[in-house]
Amino acid sequence: MNERCILVVAHAGRAETVEAARRVVEALRDAGARPVLAADDRTELSAVDGIFADVDVLGASVGTDDLELAIVLGGDGTILRAAELVRGSDAPVLGINMGHVGFLAETERDDMDDAVRRVIARDYGVEERMALSVRVKDADGAVIYETWALNEATVEKASRERMIEIVLEVDGRPLSSFGCDGMVISTPTGSTAYNFSAGGPVIWPSVEAIAVVPLSAHALFAKPLVVSPDAAVAIEMLERTDGSGILWCDGRRSHELPPGARVVVRRSSRPVRLARLHPSAFTDRLVRKFQLPVEGWRGQEQGKQP
Repeated sequence: MNERCILVVAHAGRAETVEAARRVVEALRDAGARPVLAADDRTELSAVDGIFADVDVLGASVGTDDLELAIVLGGDGTILRAAELVRGSDAPVLGINMGHVGFLAETERDDMDDAVRRVIARDYGVEERMALSVRVKDADGAVIYETWALNEATVEKASRERMIEIVLEVDGRPLSSFGCDGMVISTPTGSTAYNFSAGGPVIWPSVEAIAVVPLSAHALFAKPLVVSPDAAVAIEMLERTDGSGILWCDGRRSHELPPGARVVVRRSSRPVRLARLHPSAFTDRLVRKFQLPVEGWRGQEQGKQP
């Protein structure tokens, strides 16, 4: 396929997002590129605006391997969905924030036209982010479910009134057992998501590591842990636990966990590729997205070490 295929990921729930998607589709066509939509997106967008009715559909007329890049119009949830859509290909994901925090987004809606222009000109860099490989094994050790995560894999209690009893294992050795509401196993990318809300550490993207954070644990030694990126972290659902659990990956993919189930999480061999237009310090991104107070900072003289 000689045409440049660009996936556009947007939902029809907000009028401004539909209008933004229309502008992106028109700009790509004007530049001789081929816009592509996921099937569900095309159905929903076409019901609002007929311009989307003849856009190619991912998985039908265009395959994942044909994609050059994905332009995402939305917040972090939409970016995670886009990462799922392009999984298995080398296409990077470019997020244009249409929501609130949009921590994974590269640019804001006001800069959308310039972002599309730079995509057409191939004027962007690509940053690879560590992802997680997740396996669920039954009580006999057979693998019954496999998936992946960019932000985090969480093992949670399935019912509100019952906690789960788990054993935490790192690199094949048991560390501790306790009752809890769940466990969050996070990448550096996900450290500002569920991990952050659960009291885990913020990890700079340049640091390769896996964070492990208990949720409401009934134990003295149940603190956030940061382990090697090459570590294998396992959560075993003890047979004596009263309640069942559930695995969630990026809040999108789930699997029920009966007593005796074992969840094994390690670094995925395939990272997620993010397109970058404005390389900037992660510190600046934290300050901007969380609106952190930095008044009074005097900085240092140019050319001198901090």
